[in-house]
Amino acid sequence: MWIVLLGIFLVFFATSLGAALVFFFRRDISERLNTIFLGFAAGIMLAASIWSLLIPAMEGAADWGTWSFVPAAAGFVLGGLFLVLLDHIVPHLHRGTGEAEGPRVSLSKPVRMFLAVTIHNIPEGLAVGFAFGAALLTSSQAALWSAFTLALGIAIQNLPEGAAVTLPLKKATGSRWKAFGLGVASGAVEPISAFVGIMLASVLQAAQPWFLAFSAGAMVFVVAEDLIPDAMPERHPHLGTWSLMAGFVLMMSLDVALG
Repeated sequence: MWIVLLGIFLVFFATSLGAALVFFFRRDISERLNTIFLGFAAGIMLAASIWSLLIPAMEGAADWGTWSFVPAAAGFVLGGLFLVLLDHIVPHLHRGTGEAEGPRVSLSKPVRMFLAVTIHNIPEGLAVGFAFGAALLTSSQAALWSAFTLALGIAIQNLPEGAAVTLPLKKATGSRWKAFGLGVASGAVEPISAFVGIMLASVLQAAQPWFLAFSAGAMVFVVAEDLIPDAMPERHPHLGTWSLMAGFVLMMSLDVALG
């Protein structure tokens, strides 16, 4: 059980540590560094979605025979639709464009920015929770280590991503401490989502392949909708591309070596 708790809170700790980088940057993050951070995070999330979520989802639906791809495909699409729903019901600012999205309510800019980050942390927590939930049901050490590898990969990408989202909050709030506090609070949704994922996976055992694919679809949606566009690949095409590939290779290697 210790490996489950370690994996869950490692993700949150990494987000908090990334947010703490706000105390070490005197100025806003440079455009090039932002491209590296977000591209790297996108690569890790893409690889995690394939090796740690989609492939296990299809393996978990092996009794479907030729149609074993159906739960993975359907769950993947539902994960994307879930993020679309959150975008419509939660008032927030799009990180890249700064445009207001969701219901028109009276909220300050820092709060809207905080909600935008929080929305994107939910799929990561669910992914970790679903992976650990599936592993606990099988009581397989290999499955537990595979789930921990997923948590480790997400934790690694949370370090630069935490800095990339907290530094703009510093500018919006005018305070490093407020920005840090909002960054830490946005990461708190990850262990909460992870525990929700574990409970759902334990109660609805037959739906595990759907849950894994669901979290993969949600993470890929975040990558395609926000991380890649916000990395401004049109200005630094090779930098963003190689950063993404580096993150992808790292996560793929971790999954194969540790999973």
